[in-house]
Amino acid sequence: MATIAPLNAPIRTLLGPGPSDIHPRVLAAMAQPTVGHLDPYYLRVMDELQSMLREVFRTKNRMTMAISGTGSAGQEAAVVNMIEPGERVLVCINGVFGNRLFDMAERAGGEVTKIERPWGEVFEVGEVKEALARVKPKIVAIVMAETSTGAWQPIGEIAAAVRDAEAMLILDTVTALGGIPVEIDNWQVDAVYSGTQKCLGCPPGLAPVSFSDRAVEKILKRPKKVQSWYLDVSMLANYWGSDRVYHHTAPINMTYALHESLRIVLEEGLEACFARHRRNHLALRAGLAALGIEYATQAGHELPQLNAVRIPSGVEDVPVRKALLERFGIEIGAGLGVFKGKVWRIGLMGYSSRQTNVLLLLAALEQLLAEQGHKFEHGAAIAAANQVYSSAK
Repeated sequence: MATIAPLNAPIRTLLGPGPSDIHPRVLAAMAQPTVGHLDPYYLRVMDELQSMLREVFRTKNRMTMAISGTGSAGQEAAVVNMIEPGERVLVCINGVFGNRLFDMAERAGGEVTKIERPWGEVFEVGEVKEALARVKPKIVAIVMAETSTGAWQPIGEIAAAVRDAEAMLILDTVTALGGIPVEIDNWQVDAVYSGTQKCLGCPPGLAPVSFSDRAVEKILKRPKKVQSWYLDVSMLANYWGSDRVYHHTAPINMTYALHESLRIVLEEGLEACFARHRRNHLALRAGLAALGIEYATQAGHELPQLNAVRIPSGVEDVPVRKALLERFGIEIGAGLGVFKGKVWRIGLMGYSSRQTNVLLLLAALEQLLAEQGHKFEHGAAIAAANQVYSSAK
């Protein structure tokens, strides 16, 4: 067998839809010595992790924890625990991850109805109320930050409508948590899930989740077991709760990473963190406008941490993204679904959301777009972004 060379991963600037750049402190935390998953030290880390997750989710839910798996595992945990076979479910779809919710709800045995908006748009509370009255669901599922379209879905009024209809709400905050306000208790959300690799600035591998007391009561009263042994919250509760009953071997060093990521977020302060994401978004937006690049998302509902923008007419998608990666070490995301070949997805999430990254990307885009014959005033993108930063100071 040929000798396998040691790993030597390239250094990238991750400005796509995820993962985002990892803070050096988080990488250092991952290198801490591994202990057992029932070691007293690790149990203390779990307690601290739960406490910090409650702060970031803005909840007092006892059943708040990190599922061992990526954000999609958290999504599936919320769905299979909350939805019982034959229950009526309403899913709101305006992108890839709403479709994924629909698929999972059907697999869980739900009697699923969907309402849809065109990609890039968000739902109004009136259309959700109409569907609630028509379908009379037990469960409603919606995405707060649609990663495929960059759309920021308002949740407050929709959550109130769901509660008034005596239904329960599953909320996707995979791209939202740590980048924009998430108010689980104020909105009375029943089940919420997220991921570590977006605005929390942690490697992929854990899925923060939280279940309300009402949701936990529903889960514990199910007449049939949850279809997934691994994701059964009634069993995970015994491990993450005070009993610490063995369930599975947790990813110890990933827990260290998330612990440090949450420490960094809370050291900065949630409001300051949201403001940083917003400031860098506005600078990027100004720079892109100077290049003649427009947003693909409904006006007024653009996510600051995930910028979905239209590829200018006459510019080729793949060559630009390839050159960004090969010549500048920058990754941005391609469009998905109906946006394929039409949209770039630019992430400014977590540790990636920095002024240096915004200016680096704009400078690289100026060079590459000029090479493709795209017309704009050279230097205008950097100047526009710097004007935003100067104004902010």
